[in-house]
Order: sequence, then structure tokens, then C-alpha cells
Amino acid sequence: MKKRYQDLERRIQILLADPAYEEHPLREALADLWQHTNDQLDRLERISYLSDAFQSMARQRERGLVDRFDRELRRLAKIVRISDGYQELMRDMNASLKESSSRDPLTNLLNRRALMERLKDLADPSSEYDGGFVVAMLDVDHFKRINDRYGHEAGDRALIELAEIMRTSVRDTDDVARWGGEEFLVLLPGVKLSEGEAIIDRMLDAVRRKKLDMDGEALTLTVSVGMARYQQGENISTVLSRADRALYLAKQAGRDRVALETEN
Repeated sequence: MKKRYQDLERRIQILLADPAYEEHPLREALADLWQHTNDQLDRLERISYLSDAFQSMARQRERGLVDRFDRELRRLAKIVRISDGYQELMRDMNASLKESSSRDPLTNLLNRRALMERLKDLADPSSEYDGGFVVAMLDVDHFKRINDRYGHEAGDRALIELAEIMRTSVRDTDDVARWGGEEFLVLLPGVKLSEGEAIIDRMLDAVRRKKLDMDGEALTLTVSVGMARYQQGENISTVLSRADRALYLAKQAGRDRVALETEN
């Protein structure tokens, strides 16, 4: 029985670790079921352990070893408390690890992987946002000049400041992520392009008004933005490509502005 369980455990671990199944709709359910099974086995093992220990101590009581029984019972209770505390600690650590794995280490915004998961959720026909969503792709204007003139550390500080402005300029239901380098992505659920544009315009205005101290110089950042609205049933990469094309138009038009795709 133990060997069969070990074989099954090895097969499931191989399946969960295989990147080919990362996007499979049943992968998460399998992981949850396997975790639930292990939790139940842990509980059964603890119950069995306590049961065996209790029977042993009961026999000792029958032999008149009352003091030893009490000491063992207290020891077992302590072991259980330690075990429960350890499991709670492990759950907290796993939750923290999951949170950190979804965040960009520099800006603490969602990272690319986490945002792709959010995009899939929003594109799901059963999503609560049946009004669709808008994708805004942002790029810091002339960011290379900042790095070249003030250094990469100053460039990092500029990105951190920008991330904070973006985070405080959107609604609670919106998502902001670092897409890569000086590019960012904002998801605006339940809005049309014109409504999303108003939100992003406020963000751009907040960016322009922020003065960054760079070696005693006041630096003003600007960003270019391309926006596209998700069309039900289309591939996620398609809406991202349309937002990217709109971003190109914003740069071609002089930067520091928003460009919209043509809404159907």
C-alpha cells in the first residue's frame, strides 16, 4: 500500500512540475485535491499516533503507572500544539511565497506572469465583468536618457515613483503591472475605451505634476499610452497587440499622450 501511494505521489508531482500542463484547466484542481489528500493523511496519521499512544498509556495506568501516564499525556499534547503551530507557519510561508512570486521585486506591482493570469480571468465568459475590459500599455518616454545621464539607480527610483503614482491613480478594481523594463500594463474592467481614457488621462496628469529630484535637478517624467478594448472571444495576445500598436501611434504623435485603437 505504501509503495502504491509513493508511486502515485511521484506521478502527480511529475505532472504538476511539467510546464506542458501549466495552463491545463485541471492542473489547479489536481494540485488542490492532492494537497487536501495529504492534509487528510496527516490528520489520520496524527490520530493513529495519538490513539496508539493513548492505548499504551492506558495499559500503563492499568499497571499502576499513573504518574507516567500523566507525563506522557502532557508531552503528547505539547507535540500536537507544536505540530499545529508548525503547520500554520508553513501555510503562512506558502501564502507569502505565492504573494512574492506574483510581484515585481522593484516596484511591488503585479509581474507579467500574474497579470497574464488576471487577463485570463477577465476574458473568461463567466467573469463578473460582463462589460468587458480595457488594456492600457504604458511606456516611459526617453527612459534611456535618464539611465545614461543619472545612472541606473536613479532610473530604478524613477520607476518606483511612477509605480506609486499609477497605483494611486486607478480604481480599486483595476490592476497595474510591470510588463518589463520601463513598460507597464493597466487593466480596467467594466469600462469602455472613452471611460478608460479618462482614468488614464488623470494618471498621466499626476505623472506630469510629479517632480523627481535627480542630483539636485528637478526631473519630470512623461509616459506614452496605447489603449485597446477586449473583444469577447478573441485571443488575449490579440488585444495586447492592438494596445501595443496604439502605443506606437502615441509615440509617433509626439509622446506624452494617449492613443486609442478604433473601437468597433
